[in-house]
Amino acid sequence: MKEKINKKPTVVGLFSGCGGLDLGFKQAGFEILWANDFDPDSVTTYKNNIGNHIHLGDISQVSIKDIPPKFDVLLGGFPCQGFSVANTKRSMKDERNFLYLEMLRILKAKKPKFFLAENVKGILSLQKGDVIKMIMDDFSKIGYKCEYRLLRASDYGVPQHRERVIILGNRINQENPFPNKTHGLANDLFSGVLKPLVTAKDALDHLKAVRTRDVSFKLNNNNIHNHLARTNVSDKFWGRKHKVNQHDICDYLKEWRNKSGWSTKRVDEHFGYAHTAGHWFRKDNNSGSIPNPDDWKELKKILGFDNKYDKQVTELEEKTIVFEQSLRISNWEEPSDTITATGPEIHPNKKRRMSVRECAILQTFPENFIFNGSLGSMYKQIGNAVPVLLAKKIAQGIKKRLK
Repeated sequence: MKEKINKKPTVVGLFSGCGGLDLGFKQAGFEILWANDFDPDSVTTYKNNIGNHIHLGDISQVSIKDIPPKFDVLLGGFPCQGFSVANTKRSMKDERNFLYLEMLRILKAKKPKFFLAENVKGILSLQKGDVIKMIMDDFSKIGYKCEYRLLRASDYGVPQHRERVIILGNRINQENPFPNKTHGLANDLFSGVLKPLVTAKDALDHLKAVRTRDVSFKLNNNNIHNHLARTNVSDKFWGRKHKVNQHDICDYLKEWRNKSGWSTKRVDEHFGYAHTAGHWFRKDNNSGSIPNPDDWKELKKILGFDNKYDKQVTELEEKTIVFEQSLRISNWEEPSDTITATGPEIHPNKKRRMSVRECAILQTFPENFIFNGSLGSMYKQIGNAVPVLLAKKIAQGIKKRLK
């Protein structure tokens, strides 16, 4: 009698980046058949750590025939730059916002049992909620029972307060298995079920006093990789010398723009901006902004306004930075704030930024996971990733539904 072979459930990954989401599923016992990303450094990192099944290229140019015919789960952390609340220029006109349609295209053709889509919190508020409704409707129309939740990574043992929207869908008439919260604050622990939150100190204290360096090294018989960091930390910055009222200045600029006959679009085109100039004439929802001194001087040339606010806008003075308020020093006693793709928090010693390895640990990548590329590229790869532990816990729930 032949021994029964336990076949692993299978996954295809889109927009995989360096592989945080894919690695979590691999750790949960899934086999990754195929993956894709367009960033060369991310693909190199992925290949060196997870496998050669990832393909470099624009997903919109990938033929359905090039993707495996059968698999159980489709993963897609579709690009979030256009949706992010940190992006003041966000708009549905941003072509990156429609890359989820590539995921939809593959779901239609391959019909996997489950899919997981991941994105930033900002997607929930874009166009007053119409965007997330549109996306959910599109997934539902092709036969998937869909649900989304905003998950905080620290609730699942990740040493980071990272919030991400997770969309789950299935076509096998199952409940979508979002993971149960496992960690919480002190007042949540009396139930006896939740564990204490994992703090930055818990995760990183062994590296706190270790100098950064470009090469790998041993620490307490463990290999340490990518412990290098930016050192652009300063306790001074140039700020406005005089008190300014954003609403008054936006009203003032709007009045002079109307007098001049310049449209907002024309101003944007003059400066070479996409949408930034539009914020100079707005005060309705605190989303307005004040031009920097150089832009103010150029704006004055084209709109012809008077000197009323020149001093308030253009005169600067050197000010002392309050680290905790302005440059986000890492709080050692709590889970870290979100690790971003643009620049890490300042280390508690205030002499450097968090290192690549420290950021990777906060994203729960294994210590033997080595990143490739420039320093900026490595920070970006980590900041764009899904925490591996969070991905693993979601994967475990899906795996149970597939049995």
